[in-house]
Amino acid sequence: MPFNLPADATGILPDRLIAQMADAGVILPEYPFVESQIQPASLDLRLGSVAYRVRASFLPGPDATVAERIDDLKLHDIDLSDGAVLETNCVYIVPLLESLALPPNIVATANPKSSTGRLDVFTRVIADGVRRFDMIGAGYHGPLYAEISPKTFPVLLREGSRLSQVRFRVGECALKEAELLDLHEHERLVDSDNPDFNGGLALSVDLSGESANGFVGYRAKRHTGVVDIDRRGGYPADEFWEPIKAREDRSLILDPGEFYILASKEAVQIPPDFAAEMVPFDPLVGEFRVHYAGFFDPGFGYAGAGGQGSRAVLEVRSREVPFILEHGQIVGRLVYERMLSQPDALYGTRIGSNYQAQGLKLSKHFRL
Repeated sequence: MPFNLPADATGILPDRLIAQMADAGVILPEYPFVESQIQPASLDLRLGSVAYRVRASFLPGPDATVAERIDDLKLHDIDLSDGAVLETNCVYIVPLLESLALPPNIVATANPKSSTGRLDVFTRVIADGVRRFDMIGAGYHGPLYAEISPKTFPVLLREGSRLSQVRFRVGECALKEAELLDLHEHERLVDSDNPDFNGGLALSVDLSGESANGFVGYRAKRHTGVVDIDRRGGYPADEFWEPIKAREDRSLILDPGEFYILASKEAVQIPPDFAAEMVPFDPLVGEFRVHYAGFFDPGFGYAGAGGQGSRAVLEVRSREVPFILEHGQIVGRLVYERMLSQPDALYGTRIGSNYQAQGLKLSKHFRL
């Protein structure tokens, strides 16, 4: 069946249109989609049956395919059919079960799933001929691949595991500052009296400990056991994480090479007709990286979907030098984007979303 959008269509495609794209052959899954794979404003991508350990990360560039670069850089193959452990600080390339045949007016962007980022599993999507990670241009026809590098915990993966998600856009979707201000007047996007909407909604770090019984975050332990990416609630948190208490001066020194889970000071909500994305870290504000997983679905934190405003969990890693974070320091910006239409299912309790109405929270794999 054909897949056509109106000539003036603008926005992120919702769940029902993602399903129609698969029916029309715009998305080409090797096997039928599984339950919950289609999210309100994105599609989870599944790993294929083999992982290639490669010498280094790469981009294929305009004159090469990913398969050709794998042949140049491959060290060995790993069968994922029955599950296999990927070791820390190694680079792996895994063909995905979904490929694309995009029309000339639809682009795709990818991001790690929230649970992937909270495990410090660095993953990006690449495609044939691309110059940038996680960006698939309009009209692309071809396979997709995941680059995977666990940074803190070794992880057990298998064919069908879902580490990344992809969004589909048509036209210019992002709201400008004046539009954000207007939307905030009607929907109150954030529980702040003086929100900063320049370049997106500014989010700052909460180091007060007031919203988490005196704790401000978690620091990942080294030399832990393996984490099965598909096992929910299977691991005691204290075997993998060290809780961090608030300091009197409400600051935190980030040690180089360590991984932290923190939370935003602000509670935010995403109305049903919008989605959002945490924009990449600005290197001018400090020597650290915040938030691997950047997609926020329609309904996140929204009262009508079971939320009362939700804090953004911040996955933080310092770079080469120690860096001091202060309570209320801006660490990222949330860019709001229009949906092409409201999704059939909002992020929330009805679809079993893991992080609705969240505060400081580890990934779904751990139990406190």
